[in-house]
Amino acid sequence: MQIARVRGTVTSTQKDPSLRGVKLLMLQLVDENGNLLPVYEVAADSVGAGVNEWVLVSRGSAARQVLGNEQRPLDAAVVAIIDTIYVEDRVIYSKKDQL
Repeated sequence: MQIARVRGTVTSTQKDPSLRGVKLLMLQLVDENGNLLPVYEVAADSVGAGVNEWVLVSRGSAARQVLGNEQRPLDAAVVAIIDTIYVEDRVIYSKKDQL
């Protein structure tokens, strides 16, 4: 899994029929120190994440293990909204501090 910040949404009127009703998010990946990387990815949202929230992204075949995604052509899925990240006794991210 990878940590990412939701930067926005992706809308597509023409897509594979199995993707109808799937919310797509534009994510910016985050490094182990909480710094935003210059790497972006589009992922299906299965948890209702919003812009600027930090999320966990599952990739590859694991993205299709999310209930309902088994037959969808996905290689990335948002599987959790992050509340807090601690690394070596320090807070890297806290959702409550973002409010």
